[in-house]
Amino acid sequence: MPKQTFFNLHQDKRKKLIESAEIEFTRVPLFEASIANIIKMAGISRGSFYQYFEDKDDLYFYLLEAKLNKAKKTFIGFLEKHQGDLIEALVEMYFYFLTTLSDEEEKNFLRNALLYTSYKVESSFSSMFDTYLDNQEFIKITGLINRQCLNISGDKELLHIFKILSALAFNNLIEKTVKGLTDTEAMESFKLSVNLIKQGIYKIEIDRAEV
Repeated sequence: MPKQTFFNLHQDKRKKLIESAEIEFTRVPLFEASIANIIKMAGISRGSFYQYFEDKDDLYFYLLEAKLNKAKKTFIGFLEKHQGDLIEALVEMYFYFLTTLSDEEEKNFLRNALLYTSYKVESSFSSMFDTYLDNQEFIKITGLINRQCLNISGDKELLHIFKILSALAFNNLIEKTVKGLTDTEAMESFKLSVNLIKQGIYKIEIDRAEV
């Protein structure tokens, strides 16, 4: 997270630094990004940069989390729209990612995040749905879910559903990026995956003694 000195900056200076960072992280992935380029565009010294952030990773994940937090609020809206249907809300959320990222810079930022992913990047994306790290958000989101649609017995199983679905969404975004799938192809693939989860993969219930 940024240091308090960053938030104490004048709004225009904060905006300039963020815009400069977005340009650099859009141009190249995190490991190739240059602090020198960022501070040159932002018009600040290297010393000033380290008063605001620990390093470029700190700045990068601040930007990524901000983008995903915005998307999380949209996801809550989809849950309300679909009357708590988790699968339908997630499908529309995936479509939202595909269609709202029409801006080339946004696409490149996401592309760099997905192509050069790390555990921390994946965790950031997963936090959109796997909200156990923030109890208040978990209560808010799970309170909107229609549990009558789900074959679960409590919050513990609901957490696992979030983990499964968030991993599925993340991996489908990677597949689209790596394979260069069209939006239509990506949506078809994602819908197929979530429908298999929704319907189940077994035709009949397996005798527990045989498992």
